[in-house]
Amino acid sequence: MAIAETVGRIGGTLVAMVQTRLALAAVEIEEESQRLLGYFVLALLSMILFGIAMVLVALTIVLVFWDTYRLEAAVGLAAAFAAAGTWVMFQLKASIATKPRLLAATAAELNKDLNFIRNAGGGND
Repeated sequence: MAIAETVGRIGGTLVAMVQTRLALAAVEIEEESQRLLGYFVLALLSMILFGIAMVLVALTIVLVFWDTYRLEAAVGLAAAFAAAGTWVMFQLKASIATKPRLLAATAAELNKDLNFIRNAGGGND
């Protein structure tokens, strides 16, 4: 009778461990999807700003032959959009470079579980 109870408790513990690890994996996958959405938004914003900068540069070339202060205004706006696009691009690059591995915490917890099981099995021999 004691063996059946022990096996039942071990089975329950294993099921609880698997449930916890699956919940952790789900959280990590959700975080990764949010991170990827952020990367997409930053990349899209960078492309829009660079596009505006290119349009303004083209407009600047046209305005070169017009009167006095139109050129400075167009160049200033083009420079501002180009600087903003560059800043966003570097933010995106830094964010991607420092991102953690997918499911790293889940893998670490599973390794801890595996080591615990191996050590527990080795101690009974």
